[in-house]
Amino acid sequence: MISPRLLSEPSYLCSSTFLPLNPLHKTLTKPSTKPYPKLPPIRSVLQYNRKPELAGTTPRVVVITSGKGGVGKTTTTANVGLSLARLGFSVVAIDADVGLRNLDLLLGLENRVNYTVVEVLNGDCRLDQALVRDKRWSNFELLCISKPRSKLPLGFGGKALVWLVDALKDRQEGCPDFILIDCPAGIDAGFITAITPANEAVLVTTPDITALRDADRVTGLLECDGIRDIKMIVNRVRTDLIRGEDMMSVLDVQEMLGLALLGVIPEDSEVIRSTNRGFPLVLNKPPTLAGLAFEQAAWRLVEQDSMKAVMVEEEPKKKGFFSFFGEFKGNEASFIERFHCHKAPAN
Repeated sequence: MISPRLLSEPSYLCSSTFLPLNPLHKTLTKPSTKPYPKLPPIRSVLQYNRKPELAGTTPRVVVITSGKGGVGKTTTTANVGLSLARLGFSVVAIDADVGLRNLDLLLGLENRVNYTVVEVLNGDCRLDQALVRDKRWSNFELLCISKPRSKLPLGFGGKALVWLVDALKDRQEGCPDFILIDCPAGIDAGFITAITPANEAVLVTTPDITALRDADRVTGLLECDGIRDIKMIVNRVRTDLIRGEDMMSVLDVQEMLGLALLGVIPEDSEVIRSTNRGFPLVLNKPPTLAGLAFEQAAWRLVEQDSMKAVMVEEEPKKKGFFSFFGEFKGNEASFIERFHCHKAPAN
């Protein structure tokens, strides 16, 4: 049984490392002729020393939605999408917000968007001309539905987006592993169009009653459309307000919505800085808490895992955000989470 104290120590103190003998003791001790035993590799909780195994059939079409505006859908799409690209998967992110697109700004690609899906459908350009390759990761591509301050054509709807997804499957460069659709706010025609080709959904919400009410409504609409694989990301969590009972906890949110938990993103001022610079949070060095949380959510999305928030019986030793979300181990660059990770039940 490992001592609880050792769990908070760096990994090199927890491993059974064999140190060489002190040179001053060579005359007193006969050196051993046996080779040092091969130590097992240090594995973090989320196993960052291996590539996650892609579950399901490709491409996995995931719509990122919420219902309420301003909860972090576009930020989640940019950071989760780039996290998937950094894990080695090919990703196409579709900005389905017509007239109010922002995904290109968060990725720093606003000056590279020359053609959109509307022009592809009109025959003015090819699909590969409308795809914008990221400057940092070539396996991440952006596709915008229309240009800013433009209206959606009357003939554009869910069938047109289904045709677009089918065209991405059949392109010569190969089928992408993930197609992420950044859904617009609300539940009008733009929402119906965005969820039509999707077979799974990520619901982004914040722990306030207005966002939860809209999220509950959107969950019902997704299930009516046949999307059963729905996971939830709770964004902008503040543990100081949770302790003061001024904000609902993640457990409360999960009990209200009854959805599998994909990730918990803390409130982080670095999100605003990264948005204004067009530099996604997951690319920051050193990594921030919110950036690490987005990477963990992307890892679970790949393997179709989920996490469950549980109450911690003992009083945490350290105050602050780490006491709620976990301890950060610098050597392994991972969270020792206070959540039980479990495999999502098969459909």
